[in-house]
Amino acid sequence: MLLDLVGADVRLVVIGGVSATLHGSAYITKDLDLCYDTEPDNIERLANRLRDWHAYLYGVEPGLPWTMDARAIRTNPVLTLITDHGRIDVMDQVAGIGDYAACVRASEEMPFEGTRVRTLSLDALIIAKRAAARTKDQARVLELEALYAKVHGHEPPRVREPTRRPRRSRRPHRA
Repeated sequence: MLLDLVGADVRLVVIGGVSATLHGSAYITKDLDLCYDTEPDNIERLANRLRDWHAYLYGVEPGLPWTMDARAIRTNPVLTLITDHGRIDVMDQVAGIGDYAACVRASEEMPFEGTRVRTLSLDALIIAKRAAARTKDQARVLELEALYAKVHGHEPPRVREPTRRPRRSRRPHRA
């Protein structure tokens, strides 16, 4: 899928599990996650490729009225899809990083099957995984931090997390 998208000149940044694998992670992913440029010409190219692959909403019963087109991408900032070639998640922003332009700034080009693809840098991927705050990403973050330390000789920089105020008790105080 990734080679086909790159060949169709879709402007994108690889994020998620494929990005982790490109950085040396042992994690095996079952989908392709990407952040795309929201310029109309790019959305049209992305929509055309997804339509060619018969993309449909993942986890939604088949046959519901839904059309894969540029409008569907523009009106849904995150789409989780199943295609003839497998699962793909397309989004216009990445938690902890920002929109496509921010992802480009936080990315690097890496070799992939005879071409070069743009993927989040290892430190940006760690930030994104932390920001997503999903239980399933916690183990991935530990592995990515270890990879970062191996490559750079030190732990990845920490982004200050906002502190949370303690919850107030809803029970009345007893005297």
